[in-house]
Amino acid sequence: MRLVSLTCSNTEIIWALGRLNWLVGVDSNSDFPPEVARLPRVGPDLQIDLDKVEALRPDLVLASLSVPGMERVVEGLEKRKIPHLVLDPQTLQDVYADIERVARWLGLEQQGRFVARAMQQQMAQARGTLPHWVRPPRVMVEWWPRPMIAAGRDSWVTQMLAVLGAENAFAHLPVRSKPLTPAEVEEAQPDLITVSWCGAKKLRLEVVLGRKLDIPALKNRQVYALEEAYLGRPGPRLAEGVKRLAELLRNVPVWQHGARP
Repeated sequence: MRLVSLTCSNTEIIWALGRLNWLVGVDSNSDFPPEVARLPRVGPDLQIDLDKVEALRPDLVLASLSVPGMERVVEGLEKRKIPHLVLDPQTLQDVYADIERVARWLGLEQQGRFVARAMQQQMAQARGTLPHWVRPPRVMVEWWPRPMIAAGRDSWVTQMLAVLGAENAFAHLPVRSKPLTPAEVEEAQPDLITVSWCGAKKLRLEVVLGRKLDIPALKNRQVYALEEAYLGRPGPRLAEGVKRLAELLRNVPVWQHGARP
């Protein structure tokens, strides 16, 4: 089987299914696991070189619509009649379903179920490490600093936080993500902010800590770097993202009253 992956998350799904050796090409941003460094690159997600994809003679291309604008890439695959599978998850349940769907296409149905269940088990274990709260901590997952862009309701981030007993501070916004005004951030009153800037080589906490906003996260200096790789890629490493979120949430002073047994 010859596979080409056009997003980091798809590459990581193939890795989790134990078929990294089937990959013959990946997008320019795929960086995990380290072994993918040796594979031919077909360009960044919005500028996929379809000539390069076609030259790799794939049996299946794993495409995505999780990045706005990738519709053009999918249209190009369709015009060239290149076999492809398009993933476009919004919720954690969608992510599990996509992993199992890819597994079925590759004849790895049992392994797909195993990966999805293992993710759920890891997330449940992370919840067990947290204290009780009088109210759920509100978390702002920031995808970009200027303008401030954060995950909204229609993002798997919402379910990741819910697994831990926390809340997406912008779950009231019916979008995947949204540029925010200072007033909107103050209205949401996040207790914690993760600096998870997409595509950024350096996560500068001082940019967020220097904002003149009346919110608990800044008053209590609950601002942390958490790489987009663990929150923004809808694949198996979201389980590690939940674990890392749990580690940050232990520090949030939201009227804790006793540790979980």
